[in-house]
Amino acid sequence: MIRNAFKMKLKPGCVAEYQKRHDEIWPELLQAHSDAGISDYSIYFDEESLLLFAFQKLESGHTADDLKSLPIVQKWWDYMADLMNVQPSKMPIMSPLVEVFHMD
Repeated sequence: MIRNAFKMKLKPGCVAEYQKRHDEIWPELLQAHSDAGISDYSIYFDEESLLLFAFQKLESGHTADDLKSLPIVQKWWDYMADLMNVQPSKMPIMSPLVEVFHMD
């Protein structure tokens, strides 16, 4: 099992809508993540900095890197692009975080 963490950033004034869209997340998007070997996926928000901290577990042999080519993922990115900092492809700008401590 691989633990993966990264950060993203919301645009000012978008917190409530970001939360709403995740409260109504599409089942087929969740299924795509599960099928890719992702589990225990959480996103946390820091109001002061507008940073999102994401954490997920990846199974050995996961295919998470292939998610970006799936139409459902691209549709989600397009749907979320007005709320967060994104690349020209609408993929969120994600900065990996290095694990410095872990306790089971």
